[in-house]
Amino acid sequence: MTDQTTTPKSRGLEIADLPERKLPFWQMTGPGAVLVGLSIGAGEIIIWPRIVAEYGSTMVWAAVVGVFLQLWINFEVGRWTIVTGESVFAGFCRVWKGFAQVFIFLTIFSWVAPGWGKASGLALKALLVGPDGFGSGAFWTAVTFGAVALLLFGPKVVYQGVEKTVEALVIVVTVGLVVVAIAVGTAAHWAELGRGVVNVGYIDPGMNVKGLFIAMVFAGAGGTANLFYTFYLRDKHIGMGARIPSMLNPIRGKSEKIPTTGYVYDDANPENARRFRDWFRYVKVDQTLYFWVLNSVTMLLFIFGSLCVLHPQGIVPAEGTLIYDEAEVLAVVWGKAGRIIFLLVGVATLFSTQLALVDGCSRSLADIVYFNFPKAQKRDLSWWYMIIAGLWIVVGVTLTWFMEQRNITELGFLFHTAYIGGFAMAIYTPLLLYMNQRYLPKSARPGPVCTFFMIVAALVYVGFAVACILWELGLLPGA
Repeated sequence: MTDQTTTPKSRGLEIADLPERKLPFWQMTGPGAVLVGLSIGAGEIIIWPRIVAEYGSTMVWAAVVGVFLQLWINFEVGRWTIVTGESVFAGFCRVWKGFAQVFIFLTIFSWVAPGWGKASGLALKALLVGPDGFGSGAFWTAVTFGAVALLLFGPKVVYQGVEKTVEALVIVVTVGLVVVAIAVGTAAHWAELGRGVVNVGYIDPGMNVKGLFIAMVFAGAGGTANLFYTFYLRDKHIGMGARIPSMLNPIRGKSEKIPTTGYVYDDANPENARRFRDWFRYVKVDQTLYFWVLNSVTMLLFIFGSLCVLHPQGIVPAEGTLIYDEAEVLAVVWGKAGRIIFLLVGVATLFSTQLALVDGCSRSLADIVYFNFPKAQKRDLSWWYMIIAGLWIVVGVTLTWFMEQRNITELGFLFHTAYIGGFAMAIYTPLLLYMNQRYLPKSARPGPVCTFFMIVAALVYVGFAVACILWELGLLPGA
């Protein structure tokens, strides 16, 4: 007999057995790697290197803590998707329908400013023609957005183009960073970095609460980007995602209808609980290996480069030409090869983020619209994705041109994105824990360890959000 307190059909979830996992881990890799490609973006190559250039390694602990807290968030995103096959946005709207509008607003308001797009375009320009070479920043940003469009709408299955491209870019970034670290680092620099990692709780007097909040949010994916993991799992057919058709490219042919409701397994069948543990083991390995370990390593290597090259000379890279400025300083240490390697790393890092963000934001908005507004279901989910992604690219290019006309640098937009994203995390972190505890079968609910770290993460993000509001109102020191 089905436990009606854990798998009620009245919540709109269809009862079905959880598919069995048949493939080994290495044949299912992809979702974690895509999230890493999104994570090793502006926080790692721009925001944290600037912080370290100015303050040294004293606050590196905050970057390490930021990635660690996001690991537990990603576990819970994976938990929901494994059991239901739904996106976490659909789950949020089961708690309250109004979250559809809330997350539409948060997604647009926090990500539409094309800070990554402009930084990616400037890095590509610096690599190919130099910062003063042919074409404006807006032109080169349009080139990178054009490449995004080709990768999103070229393959038959949308996810495949994103996965393969981002995996290749992550390899370029990791190898390049290791080469740079070997070239410029010394044992003394590694020791200094280590002291910063364990210097937990120290905040430089020059750092305000808003700046620290932004830095912690961008240590990892940050904002609603952590929630994109739900789509990567579903399109990789992880757990109940195997019951949901992959989103096909409508330009390449007829797409398949996506069901508007997810599934939940019957807890009375112990085989379902065993299968859940097997799938969740995959998520834990995927996120621990790719997101926590690989993301932490790449982030610390970016920080290490700044600690070795920029901080000793008191150089804080300029806005607008930040990637090129860092590459030029490295060229002094290691010659022309150092400049080229760092610029390649910069382009790969920022373009992987740009690609994953356009894809993730378009998926999020299409998913929320399709599943929450009945009239939207007259069109396929893939149609909404195509329209939103196309508009996102056009708006991104237009805003980049506007930024250039007004002499607005990409850095201001990146700070804005992280700030709003931090408030989003303050909302969805406790919401995600509540949703998984209330709506999932008993055997799939978070255990004491996951619950503890999710509560810690919620307290951190909510606490920072409240402190930032007080800081904005002038009620905290340094306002």
